[in-house]
Formats: sequence, C-alpha cells, structure tokens
Amino acid sequence: MSQTVSPEISPTSPETPPTAPPRRRHWPSNFKDRLTCPLPDFREIVSVTWHGGLRPDIGDVDQIPVLRAGLPPVTSKETGVTWVGHATYVLRIGGLTVLTDPVWSRKIPGVRQRLTPPGVAWTDLPPVDAVVISHNHYDHLDAPTIRRLPKHTPFFVPANLGKWFTRRGFTNVTELDWWESARIGEVTFDFVPAHHWSRRTLFDTCRSLWGGWVLTSPHQRVYFAGDTAYGERFKLIGDRYPGIDLALMPVGAYDPRWFMHVTHVDPAEAVQACLDVGARRMATMHWGTFVLSGEPLMAPVQEARAAWIAAGRDRADLWDLAVGESRVLTT
Repeated sequence: MSQTVSPEISPTSPETPPTAPPRRRHWPSNFKDRLTCPLPDFREIVSVTWHGGLRPDIGDVDQIPVLRAGLPPVTSKETGVTWVGHATYVLRIGGLTVLTDPVWSRKIPGVRQRLTPPGVAWTDLPPVDAVVISHNHYDHLDAPTIRRLPKHTPFFVPANLGKWFTRRGFTNVTELDWWESARIGEVTFDFVPAHHWSRRTLFDTCRSLWGGWVLTSPHQRVYFAGDTAYGERFKLIGDRYPGIDLALMPVGAYDPRWFMHVTHVDPAEAVQACLDVGARRMATMHWGTFVLSGEPLMAPVQEARAAWIAAGRDRADLWDLAVGESRVLTT
C-alpha cells in the first residue's frame, strides 16, 4: 500500500473519532517548559569529552550480530518488526509499511561512521506508507535518508518540526503535539511524551518538540519510545494506551551515567519503562550502530538481558534482535 493520504488528527484519545487537522498550527517559540531535567551545561560537555567518556573501545565490533535475512511475509492481521539499526525499524502493521526514525546513512555529523550496515538494503524496502520521527537529533532525523523518499510520503513529526520537511519539498507532513492522534487507514498514530529534548543547530534548542509514538491497528499495538530518559511519563502512556503488545526501547548511549541520565535510559531503566507502559514484550534498539557514549559495545544488550531476567520476565518476550532480524506479532 503506497498512496498520498490526508491523515486525520485528534487531540484527545485514540478512541475519539479523529477530526480534520487545522490548516495552520500555532506553536510556542520553544518547548523548554516540557523538559524534566536541566540539559548538560558547557562545562559538563567539555569535561566528559576531554576525559574520553564518549570514546569506548570498539575492538569487539565483530560481536555485534548482523542477520540480513530480508523481510518475512506478514498478513494484514499481523505486525512485522525488523531492526534496521539504531532507532530505525521497519514496521509492517495494519497493511502499512512504516519507518521509525530512518537512518540509512553510513555517517552522521559528529560521530564516526556506523559500526554495522543497515539491516535492510534500501532497494529491498517495500513502498513506504508512513514515517514517524521522534525528534530532530542527527541520529534520528537523517537528511540524506529522508531525501531518498518520495515527496508525497506521509510524515508524522513533532510539533514545529514540519517546516524542516516542507522546505525540502515534502507535501504530506502532519505535526502533532503530545497526546494528539492521526490515522492512515486502520492504523492510528499517537504522539506521546518522552524525557528528552531537541536541537539541530546551536540556535534552535527545544524549538521543536520530542516524543515517542504508539501505533495501533485493529489487532496489535506497538510503542516506539524514540529517545528518552527515565521518568513518570511512561506510566502515563501505559494508562492511556492499555494493551501494548511490544515496546521498542532504547538500551544504549547511557555511559557515563552522571552525564547521560538526563537524556537516555540505561538498560535496567528500559526494562522498567517497558513494565511501566504495560508492554508484554520489549525489542531493543539504539545500540550497535553509532558510537555515542562510553559503555562497551555489547554492554547494552547484555545488561538488558540481565535486567529482563531479574525482573522475572519471560526470556522469549525480550526481542534482543540482531541487526536485520525480524519477528512477527500475531493475534
């Protein structure tokens, strides 16, 4: 399914019939009032950089599993989940193909080139029916990848980020605030809060919003957390969207903890967040692709496994996927 659509939008809950989006949205000059922790100041950034806190040993890069097996077939009643790398998933849900924070580039600004190849070749993608963006950091909003998509591709993006896409010629861009909902066909896209922030340049800190996404079909519900620290917003999401079948949770980029705790969960917090939102299963992401922090390369997934077992969860419900690996949710 690939077509130009006019998504419907609702400012309330997914149970409320959506209404047509307003022609113009009026956003505040910044969203700093949505922050839950002060951002690291310049001295902290210099300190962690100077002391090598963001330069781990990458000698074990060959241990990061890669399984480029292609996309398995799914029916309209199933949800296929394929990890491309970092925060990029191919979700096939409710008959749609949806990309999350798509990054196929070999290199993004500010960090070394990717450690592992994209788990799905670009040429092997089916037609893309929608893209969801969590926020505007370079490892989640990649201009070279976005430019490869047709200009009519439906994009669901945070408040005040739409002009980034329309300036590049995209014609089907829907901006949402937290708790707003849009829909294509039978799939509902709900933008939900996260404990994070946004910045693309030195002068646009928190000018656009940040968050995660809950995708609901008649048969499954998937939560894509985007990029987030830990906090009370996970329980709010769980209360509002009961019955989440799968949470796509970041588990990497958390060390040194004194520096990273305001923006990224660690693996144990990711497991707790999965419990908070009430998801039965968790799929790991945000590790094994770009070097953004100081923990050993395999530590995120190893610690996530340990935390999952310690929480008494069924090991089969932790989807610690290899790059390119897929799983299928069934009714």
